[in-house]
Formats: sequence, C-alpha cells, structure tokens
Amino acid sequence: MQQTAAHALTFQLVDIGANLTHSAFSHDVAEVIGQAQQSGVAAMLITGASAEGSEAALALARLYPGYLYATAGLHPHHAHDYSAGVEDLFAELLKQPQVLAAGECGLDYNRNFSPHADQCFAFERQLGLAIAANKPVFLHQRDAHADFIAILKAARPALKAAVVHCFTGTEAELDDYLALDCYVGITGWICDERRGTHLLDCVKKIPANRIMLETDAPYLIPRTLKLQPKNRRNEPKYLPHILQAVAHARGESALALAQASTQNACQFFNFELASPPLHAATINAATRSEASHE
Repeated sequence: MQQTAAHALTFQLVDIGANLTHSAFSHDVAEVIGQAQQSGVAAMLITGASAEGSEAALALARLYPGYLYATAGLHPHHAHDYSAGVEDLFAELLKQPQVLAAGECGLDYNRNFSPHADQCFAFERQLGLAIAANKPVFLHQRDAHADFIAILKAARPALKAAVVHCFTGTEAELDDYLALDCYVGITGWICDERRGTHLLDCVKKIPANRIMLETDAPYLIPRTLKLQPKNRRNEPKYLPHILQAVAHARGESALALAQASTQNACQFFNFELASPPLHAATINAATRSEASHE
C-alpha cells in the first residue's frame, strides 16, 4: 500500500508476550530487539514460563531498562515441577521492579504434559503469589476452560488484574472472561485461515479498553505475511501486521487500535513508554487495514 505524507500518522505498540529467552533467539536476540524497535514496538514483556526461564527473562529485561520487562511464572506444561523452592523463587522475582506480572500460569489439557491435579495446584498457588505481590496475572488456557474459569473466578476479587494471553477460544469463553473483567491478548492466530477464522468475529466483542496485542514469538507467525521467513520464526517486528489484521476484523482504524491497546498495556502492567520514543511505525490514517487483503 502506498502512503501519502498527508495521511501518515505514527504509532507505538506494546508486545505483551514474547518468548525472547527461547533458544530460537539465542544467536541474534539483540538484532531481533533492534528490528522490533524499528518496527514501532515501543516495549515488550518477556514471558517467564519456567523457573529458569523467568530468571532469564528478568536478566534480559535488565539489559534493556525502560524497554523490556518480564513476567515470572510456571507454564502448566511444567506444573509437575512446582515446589516450595520454585514458589519462593517466584515470590522473590515478583519483588523486582522489572517483573510486572505473575505468569505465564494456568491450565493446558490439550497436551497434558503435567497431570491435571498438578496444573490446578500450581495455578492456584501462582494466583496467590500475584495477590500477595499486588501484581496482575498473565494467563494461559487451552482445552481446560471449565476448571480454569472456576479457579480464576474464585481468586478474581482479590487479583489486581488479569489478562488471558493468546486468546484462541470460543465466543462463550470470551464472554466468561469479560464477565470477570479480564483483559484479552490477541496474537497472529487470527491470521490463520485453518484455525483462527472464528476470532474475526470474537475480536469485535472485546471492549476497546480490554484488548491487547502480542506475538507470542517465536510461535504463531502470522500466515498472511507476504514474505515468510525460511525458518518460520515469529518475531516482535511482525506485531504491526497483527495490529492491522485485528483492526480490520474489528472495523476500526489501525491507529485507534494501536492507541487503545498500547494504553491498555501500559495501564495493566503499570509502566510508561520511553520518552522520546526510540522509533514509531507509520500507517496510513485514511485506510483501515491491509493485512487481510495481502
């Protein structure tokens, strides 16, 4: 799409979920971060999904103060590893100013890498840690909605805030999350013509003050990208593509969604964007989206 100076506006985005400590980025993480900055990603939350991963996320965030932040938690796949020692570690990590949320935590009955009882126990304990630290929770749920919503509902009155990360569920599940005043994170899953088409309608129901955007890199690369990398690795630099796909589905401008999702992320995680910004991406204010037409 050709842009004109008369209609060019800039925006900044926040990627609320990027797994930059994953081995896929071990050889070029600095370059990946630089490209994200140049693409208008003004801040990123590095996901902690294990004890070691959470420590690594904090270490990486400390290298980029004011730009990278971290979460600390145990993904349900690793729930069998939960112990008193792990809990003590997360409690300490949540005291660090760069660690802005507890999680990734929740339930995943799709692959059952950990027994259901272990998953429920670890989930409940991590919600307790979030409450004790007065920090929000970064949540994961797959094929476990009934148990997940029951546990979350019991804890929700005491939780500061909650975001359902990488939402891929049904409209009924979305209704349950919104009823609990949860935020909802949308990824490039919406660009998947095989599995994500139902999200094109679901995202219309998410209030403007409850939607956030994420890549979940290196996973879930948007399938509608014109130029697919040979390694199929998703990166934060593709967040503007997700922005435009979601904006088109919602019937709103990319600029409006960028402003809303970024404001939501800053409010939810309680941080401010660096000023002046390192980079800002440019969009055409006269158009809504090009992503779904690519």
